[in-house]
Amino acid sequence: MTGLLANPTFQRWLPVIVLPPILLLDGLLSTKPGTDPSLFDVLCAYVAVLPLALRERLGFFAMAPFLVAGAVLVLWAFEPGTTVVLIPAWALFDMARERGRRQTIIAAVLIVPCVMLSVLPFCDDGGEFVSITLRNLALCELALAAGYLMWHNRAALQREVSAREADAERRLGDERLRIAREVHDVVAHAIVGINVQAGVAAHIGDENPAQVREALLHIKRTSGEALTDLRATLGILRDTEQAAPVEPSTGLADLDDVAAQLRATGVRVEVDVDRDAPVSTPVHAASYRIVQEALTNVLRHADARSVRVVARAEEERLRIVVDDDGNGSSTVTSGAGAGLRGMRERAEALGGTLTAGPGAERGWRVEATLPRERP
Repeated sequence: MTGLLANPTFQRWLPVIVLPPILLLDGLLSTKPGTDPSLFDVLCAYVAVLPLALRERLGFFAMAPFLVAGAVLVLWAFEPGTTVVLIPAWALFDMARERGRRQTIIAAVLIVPCVMLSVLPFCDDGGEFVSITLRNLALCELALAAGYLMWHNRAALQREVSAREADAERRLGDERLRIAREVHDVVAHAIVGINVQAGVAAHIGDENPAQVREALLHIKRTSGEALTDLRATLGILRDTEQAAPVEPSTGLADLDDVAAQLRATGVRVEVDVDRDAPVSTPVHAASYRIVQEALTNVLRHADARSVRVVARAEEERLRIVVDDDGNGSSTVTSGAGAGLRGMRERAEALGGTLTAGPGAERGWRVEATLPRERP
């Protein structure tokens, strides 16, 4: 039954099915009690209602003259007392339900003189005219109100669905960006380390087998760690039932591991970090990735011999500084590089800031300020 009611064809022809029997019954009870309707009466009832089947094609205002003519025909044929107003009322309900506020207001105003003019020829005195007019107006305005209420509820539901879809799209975009940052951080750091160690091994060749072996072991360890991190990140995409981790599990306490990878390439790294700084887990995680990317850029671009990493909790913020003694130039100086952009996005996502540029005397300096608690 529900499927039938939702069928557009059935909805279009529903008034033609429902209204004529009601009009005929009312006419017989009021004027011809105990008799059967004539074929002419039946024909007039269906002809009067037939324009309602074309309401979607014609529109309410184009259909109104046909409805008025049909109502007059029915009244002339068998004089239904109170139900003839159902013909325009049905049309008004459908119009308000489909067209919304503006046309509902217009119809609510125009229906007043139309009802008065249609009632006037069938009333013998003023009292009857007033009572019939008020009754018919009330039914028509009620039909408009019911139709508008349905339109309003449907529009509100559509807005809610659109808002949910937009929010879901935004969350999906945020998650894609987060995964892209994680993949970039993991892969870029590992590949740079592997590239440097491979260059060392190729350079010394057979002259120092022990150092070659150490470089190859470092490559193996770095690539293994990168693969593990990469599998953990991309596993979210493979398993639709697995909840995506809100933040990575690494933090300030793990920066020694990042520094060790850089030291293996011959760069001196000093880490001065408050590992027990009272900061939230997201800030710990973002700090780790910012330092990791900064050290990766040192290895990739700066040609530095030493780097100093400082992370200190200051009042309500965490300050991170990465200084190197390199050449002070970088392919990401303009801020267009994916690494620097990713660091800045991480900081800004937590309500912090990040700047990068040449150091005071030489080298390159990355400085981030993050709130100790996630906003």
